[in-house]
Amino acid sequence: MIGLLTLAGCANGDFEEIRPSLVRDDIHDWVGRDAVPGKPSSFHLTDDERLLRDLAYPLIEPPYDRHRWYSIAGEYGLLESARAASFNVGDYATHLMSNKFDSSAARYNQLIDDVRNDSTRMPAFFEAAGRVVDMDRKRQKSLRYVETSPGEYRDAERRIQENNAVIGMVYTRLAQRIASYRFALERLVVATPSQQAVDAERQVDRLKTELARYRTMLPPTWMREPSLAANN
Repeated sequence: MIGLLTLAGCANGDFEEIRPSLVRDDIHDWVGRDAVPGKPSSFHLTDDERLLRDLAYPLIEPPYDRHRWYSIAGEYGLLESARAASFNVGDYATHLMSNKFDSSAARYNQLIDDVRNDSTRMPAFFEAAGRVVDMDRKRQKSLRYVETSPGEYRDAERRIQENNAVIGMVYTRLAQRIASYRFALERLVVATPSQQAVDAERQVDRLKTELARYRTMLPPTWMREPSLAANN
């Protein structure tokens, strides 16, 4: 525990970013391991599988846990808030309505920033997801023709399950987050009406529309997704 507190205390460097010296290549590997109960696959991650997990973490981490003194603990999967499956639609609103913010404008700005951050991160994640799903389909087909040991077959099937679970987790967390953003916006409109609510609602609606599009179809493996933030 003392080691964790020491690590967390020195985690943030300039501009509140995690110090590079504290980041390992496998920092987010737990995202896949924890996504499916049971023994994880023993196969090494491909570059795209590791990228998928790295890009997934900011989309499953609660927005209000970003850039905090304990953020590094969450990055390594040591915070219950990042790992827990439980969801309370009012948690984000409770944070937003706290005394941490000096004004109603600051609360609206934080909400808009959080929604835009998710919009900015989504294209890269789902682009990686498209490549991983494509490779897993090919891996699944190869299992019909390639002679494997029982252990290899289990590890291959398990890795496919883990990858699918990571993608499913991001879909779920984003849908929950959108509901939380809308709930928080409604609380703000009632408590402190502002013209900023129009922009906030537009951003939330846009995020919801884009998530629905990705649910329908992942990007082709040859296509690079445009940043949603570019059109704000």
